[in-house]
Amino acid sequence: MLLYSATSNPGKLREFTLSAAQQNSSASGPQIHVLPLPNLAGLPEPVEDAPTFIGNAELKARAYSLTLPGALVFADDSGLEVPALNNQPGVRSARYADDFHKFGCPTSGFSDVGLSAPTRDERNNSLLLDRLANNPDCPQFGRQARFVCALALARDGEILLRAEGTVEGEILHAPRGSGGFGYDPLFLIPALGLTFAELDPAQKWQLSHRGRAFRALLAQLSTLNVSS
Repeated sequence: MLLYSATSNPGKLREFTLSAAQQNSSASGPQIHVLPLPNLAGLPEPVEDAPTFIGNAELKARAYSLTLPGALVFADDSGLEVPALNNQPGVRSARYADDFHKFGCPTSGFSDVGLSAPTRDERNNSLLLDRLANNPDCPQFGRQARFVCALALARDGEILLRAEGTVEGEILHAPRGSGGFGYDPLFLIPALGLTFAELDPAQKWQLSHRGRAFRALLAQLSTLNVSS
């Protein structure tokens, strides 16, 4: 069974592909293969203006499924919620620093940036650290945080399945680890004492919000006997 992933993020695509391979090796039933949606870079991006993760995942799944008639296309919307920041960055996680500052943001916590321009991930992480350091609500909420992922699967513009996954953690005072992407270097799993950027890919997928959401989606796919 082919599922087309409507993501331009190579890290997410690797994780979805890994999860499908693990599912195929550990469960009976149809073999699941995840492929990138053809010509995604050349397609117009739907405006992600929904106030919720699932709302944005649905609008992307609907729009992109119309570009490949008859195919099963899934889209995700995921991000970080920090209670001390009123659950920001939330649905704007990928664009957090760009929303906050038109022309860059503080780079505290990233002394290795050097003279080169910081990446989007570095800007987002740096802004998060800066806002937590200067937020009066931190004593009440501490540095607790959660990752959230919502997935929607569609065919020909119709939503067939939805799934969500979350994982709880804490935000460190400085990034740790070289793996992962996004906020992974700051997101600590207290029980392990490791950040998402310090986990190996298989560990991360078992624990992550995205892994939990995708496994829930695959379970529904099997139960509902959706075929392609």
